[in-house]
Amino acid sequence: MQKKVSFNELINSEKPVLVDFYADWCGPCQAMSPILKEVAGNLKDKASIIKIDVDKNQAVSMKYGVRGIPTFILFQNGEVKWRHSGMTSAFQLEKIINENSKTTST
Repeated sequence: MQKKVSFNELINSEKPVLVDFYADWCGPCQAMSPILKEVAGNLKDKASIIKIDVDKNQAVSMKYGVRGIPTFILFQNGEVKWRHSGMTSAFQLEKIINENSKTTST
C-alpha cells in the first residue's frame, strides 16, 4: 500500500509534477482527460501528473491564482516552472515536461 503524500510533498519533488486544476462539470477539462492519459503513458517516470478538483480544493486553487479551468501548472522543487490556462496539446505538455526533466536527469 502506498503512503499518502501531501500536495506540498508532491510539488517539492525533484521530478516535475504537472497539476491539472479541473472540475467535473467542465467540458474542456473532460476533453483534456484522454490527452493527459496519453502524456502520462508517454512520459512514464519522467514526471507525475495529478488532478486537483477546484470545487473540492478551493484553498489550493486560490493560493495558485487559478481563475479559469482547465489550468495546468508544472512544479519542480516547489517552484512554478510553467502554467497555462485552457486546453493544450499532448505535444505541448510533453515538450514542457521534457524540458524541465532534463535538468534533473542523471
